[in-house]
Amino acid sequence: MSWQLASFLLLALALAGGFAWYERSHPSARVLALVGTLAALAVLGRIAFAPIPNVKPTTDIVLLAGYVFGGAPGFAVGAVAALASNLFFTQGPWTPWQMAAWGTIGVGGAVLAKASGGRLGRVPLALACGLAGLLYGVIVNFGSVATFGGGDLGHRFLAYQATSLPWDLAHAAGNVAFFLLFGPALVRTLRRFRTRLSFMWEPSAAGRTVALAAALVLAGAAGPAAAPAQAATPAQYLAHAQGRDGGFGMAPGGHASGLATGWATIALAQDGHHPFAVSRAVAWTRAHAAGLTRDGSATGVGDLDRTILLLVAAGRSPRAFAGQDLVAALGRHLGADGSVLGQVNQTAFAILALRGAGVGARTPALRRAGAWLARQQNSDGGFGFLTRGFGSDVDDTAAAMEALAALGGSRVPLGRAAAYVRSAQNADGGLPQQGGGSSNAQSTAWAIQGLAAARVPLGAVRRAGSLTPLAYLRSLVAPDGSVRYSRTSTQTPVWVTATAMLGLARRPLR
Repeated sequence: MSWQLASFLLLALALAGGFAWYERSHPSARVLALVGTLAALAVLGRIAFAPIPNVKPTTDIVLLAGYVFGGAPGFAVGAVAALASNLFFTQGPWTPWQMAAWGTIGVGGAVLAKASGGRLGRVPLALACGLAGLLYGVIVNFGSVATFGGGDLGHRFLAYQATSLPWDLAHAAGNVAFFLLFGPALVRTLRRFRTRLSFMWEPSAAGRTVALAAALVLAGAAGPAAAPAQAATPAQYLAHAQGRDGGFGMAPGGHASGLATGWATIALAQDGHHPFAVSRAVAWTRAHAAGLTRDGSATGVGDLDRTILLLVAAGRSPRAFAGQDLVAALGRHLGADGSVLGQVNQTAFAILALRGAGVGARTPALRRAGAWLARQQNSDGGFGFLTRGFGSDVDDTAAAMEALAALGGSRVPLGRAAAYVRSAQNADGGLPQQGGGSSNAQSTAWAIQGLAAARVPLGAVRRAGSLTPLAYLRSLVAPDGSVRYSRTSTQTPVWVTATAMLGLARRPLR
């Protein structure tokens, strides 16, 4: 067997494996339609810019498909785009290599999303698109050398690569320019489609009553051997607690508030299984967003932080919401010293909101904010609500840990803060707001997020003979999916269930 034939066999196996991976993911008809649409868009982009040598938006579209929808759809979009576009540009032995190149870029987009948590900003994503253009050139150039045979493959590849470098640089530069012009809008659009693709039917209260009655009748007909109903999840509880107007009250059926709606929406959006509830909550937030950028009080700034985090989690843009640029408005609240109103709590959540909205960690404003926040750490390693010297508590320490981690800060303050949080753990595995108090769901959930941000193995967080914080939090989940505030409390406020969901997800707030 010649090495040319061997290379083609390996390439064929790789392509077959990629398509098998996509097929084994059991894509729905909607996903298949979306993949086809994105592949067609990529083909049209290649055709439309054919007169400009090696400049085409195809690579950007493929990379962003993987970035938003995952590796298997990204691979399928790239491979299909190469095959379909060559119906216009002529098929040949280069086609499988182009399919492999763009399929690899689609998978690379998914890897970027996984590594960054889907939070790459405009400039980093633009640079990624540029690098993807260079990667495409390397793969296709190697394919050309391998296809046409001859000895000394390495030297011939290097010579071919050097000759084609101007073309590859043009491809990379075009990718960067296309993304800077159209990429952010395309990412937002694709994320909205992703939310809609995971649509689940959520019955009304009347529908749930009918369903429950039918279930009871069927259970009676089935007799004693019928299996018990599966307990509801916190996400299901929250979705059912949503008001008719789309907002959330502090308790199911209560008057909607920005606080409860904000945290419930963030939790549901991160859970990803109730996009209709999230869309309705975003609509409620939009209807109540008047003056959001004008209130400079602590409550007003907190509403601004929470709304940005809500929109980011829901895949919406906080830079153009209800006619307001929420990100710019929040940036104006950062003082000359980097703090927001001179408070640890406000500064930490402002950092999280701005980072979630794509503001770079190395921007001067966020660098000042991070430096100010780090200086407020108390001698015991914790953080208080206001400034250094104010009594440390678990909730604010965890929020500060998440903010410092989001800025890529030094591991030293994070390690000291983690030690403080761990020292506050009770024998039941949970955490109190302050050391010596009773454990509660809210403080435990914040502690889990802070420790996750500091990369502390959560399974190892236990005192002698105690449960882990996660085990304590799970013990508070009721059969209807609600989460009690503590083991001695029967109250299940909506915001407690929402906060607990963020802790059960075992990842920092974003």
